[in-house]
Amino acid sequence: MLTDADCRNAICPEGKPRARLADAGGLYLEVTPNGARRWFVKYRFGGKEKRLAVGNYPGVSLKDARKARDEARKTRERGADPVQARQIERATASTNSATTFEAVAREFHHTKAGGWSTSYAEKWLRLVEKDLFPWLGTLPLADVSAPVLLAALRRTEARGAHNTAHELRQYAGQVFRYGVATGRCERNPTADLAGALKPLQVKHMAAVLDPAGVGALLRNISGYAGHPLTRAALALSALLFQRPGNIRAMEWGELDTDAALWTIPAAKMKRTVHGKVNGRPHLVPLAPQALAILEELRPLSGRGRFVFPSLLGDGECMSENTIRAALRRMGYTNDEMTAHGFRAMARTLIGERLPGIHQDVIEAQLAHGKAGPLGMAYDRAEYMEQRRQMMQAWADYLDRLRAGAQVLPFKAA
Repeated sequence: MLTDADCRNAICPEGKPRARLADAGGLYLEVTPNGARRWFVKYRFGGKEKRLAVGNYPGVSLKDARKARDEARKTRERGADPVQARQIERATASTNSATTFEAVAREFHHTKAGGWSTSYAEKWLRLVEKDLFPWLGTLPLADVSAPVLLAALRRTEARGAHNTAHELRQYAGQVFRYGVATGRCERNPTADLAGALKPLQVKHMAAVLDPAGVGALLRNISGYAGHPLTRAALALSALLFQRPGNIRAMEWGELDTDAALWTIPAAKMKRTVHGKVNGRPHLVPLAPQALAILEELRPLSGRGRFVFPSLLGDGECMSENTIRAALRRMGYTNDEMTAHGFRAMARTLIGERLPGIHQDVIEAQLAHGKAGPLGMAYDRAEYMEQRRQMMQAWADYLDRLRAGAQVLPFKAA
């Protein structure tokens, strides 16, 4: 029988390839010339002598090695080969680790992220890492039932992030559908959670939507005492009603003043990666009022890349906070008007106040993706002439509102 002292002091005699110190029941410690000491259990199975590697000493103590020897004996008594049992155990553990919720979620993300926008891919992984992996990550995907998933989502709800909880339910559903397709689970339990979460809190971007209020807003913009670039960005936001990020990142090279057209590259649009790479550019007709503003800006920024360069002179475009700050300086709170609100303003007033303009023409100018199976397969330039007429009518309508014409407020009785 070995002692701990025997194990600690064991060495391999010089000139020998190894030395073996026997304990009992087939357990022995093998020592090599380089000082490595490994535990083995020698046994017979199926008429053949075999040995089971137990581990290295002192990582595996004498006591632990004896336990492993006893477990191997029990395995033989059940009629199984300890080495084969070990191999099956390791294979099962490897398979189980590949079928945990976290493993499948990361595999799904790695598979799909290449077709997503960078921001969506980053958000997807950030949310599941923060709110799902801590509670579900180590569980086999097939063991995550509807109540188990709901318990994790309730934690997100508890901190008031109701919209995030709904997003996480959607993300989890994507993981389960992928798990079903790849044989890691048999069903998607997220369907069972319909109605279990608190309702979504939909918050629309604040916007001025009544003609009188829009007229006042336009007069405030005209009288804005801040930087001329900021005043022009506000005016063009109203005239062109494109996404704030596109307005700020407008480049002189994208403008064709002779054709009265702003061509926004597909890569700058709010689209999937495929749409950014393979999609058509978005075309924005420029009414004379917009062209006049751009000509006024040419002496200020015409020699650079951006129409609205950063005021910091760092070579970047205007900060996203610039328009927001300007609206605040004009007295508009975040609940009254936002940079994105110019789109809602145009969408509402064109639909309600400018007759004869088809819904599809407005949606095309807003660069909203078409619904239906063909989606963006349609040519977005098919309404080009109608859009030119609409943008001119919109610019003229804004001129009338700014001047205070055709606004008939009702007096209280």
